[in-house]
Amino acid sequence: MLHPILVIGALGNVGAEVVKQLLTRGGKVRASDMNEEKVRERFGSSVEAVRFDFTDPKTYETTFRGVEKMFILRPPHITNIKRDMVPAIDAAKRAGVKHVVFLSLIGIENTKYVPHYKVETYLKEVNLQTTFLRCSFFMQNLNTTHRKEIKERNEIFVPVGNAKTSFIDARDIGAVSAVALTQDGHAGKNYDLTGSEALDYWQTAKILSEVLGREIKYKNPNLIHFFLETMRRGTPFMFALVMTGLYTSTRFGMAEPITNEVEKLTGKKPITFRQYANDYKESWV
Repeated sequence: MLHPILVIGALGNVGAEVVKQLLTRGGKVRASDMNEEKVRERFGSSVEAVRFDFTDPKTYETTFRGVEKMFILRPPHITNIKRDMVPAIDAAKRAGVKHVVFLSLIGIENTKYVPHYKVETYLKEVNLQTTFLRCSFFMQNLNTTHRKEIKERNEIFVPVGNAKTSFIDARDIGAVSAVALTQDGHAGKNYDLTGSEALDYWQTAKILSEVLGREIKYKNPNLIHFFLETMRRGTPFMFALVMTGLYTSTRFGMAEPITNEVEKLTGKKPITFRQYANDYKESWV
C-alpha cells in the first residue's frame, strides 16, 4: 500500500508549492489546512483533503493515519510551541510518522528566541527522523505580509538598514521539500536554503519599481518605529515581536550568506528576484 505524504499548511505560500511539486512527482498527497473545503477548491481530486488544526486534537487521527512522511511548518499565529504544537507532534509519532521535513529559518542556531528553534529541538527530542529546511526570507513575504504597503503606499517598510538578504522563492523551497520527501538520504540533514543573489532593500525596491512602472521606496524605519507602526497597522503583538526580532537579525547580516543547496538538491538554479517580481506583478497592481 502506498502511504500518503502529508503536507500541513497546504494553503500557505510554501505548503501549496510542496503539494504541487509532490503531485508532479506522482506522489500520493494528503493536503491539510484549517479549511478542508478551500483545500479541495485549490487542488481538486488530485489530493486527499483533510482539516487539520494544531490546537484541535479532534483533527489529529484523520490527519496522521497511515502517514510515514510529512511536511510541517509553524503557523505564524502560533508562538507557544509547547502548548500548541507539541501535542500534535506527539500524536503524529504515535500514529507511525517516521520522517518530518520542517520549514525552519536560516541562522536558527544563533536565534534561539525564535519559535522555530523550539520546534526543531522537540522534533529531535522525540527521535523522529528530521530534515530541517533552514530558509532565508521568502520572496513571497512581499506579496503577502508586505503586499498592502507596496500596493497602497508604494513603500517597503522594514528596519534592515544596509544589510543584504539572499531571498528565496517559495517555489524553490517546494521543490527541495519534494526531493527530501520522495528520495532517500535526507533524514538527519539540515539544509540552508537561499536564492543565488543577496540584495539590499534599495536594490529590491529598484527592481520592483522597474517591474511595476512606478516608484517603490525603501523606508528603513528604526526598530522601535517599525514595531509600533506594524502593530498600529493591525499586526498582532506576538507576530509583530517575532517579525521585529527576525529583521533585527537580518540587520546584523544573518540573511546575507548565499548557499548553492537549491541547485545541488534540485538540479536547477534558484529563481531570481526579478523573475519573482514579474511572476507576481498582479499582486501589487
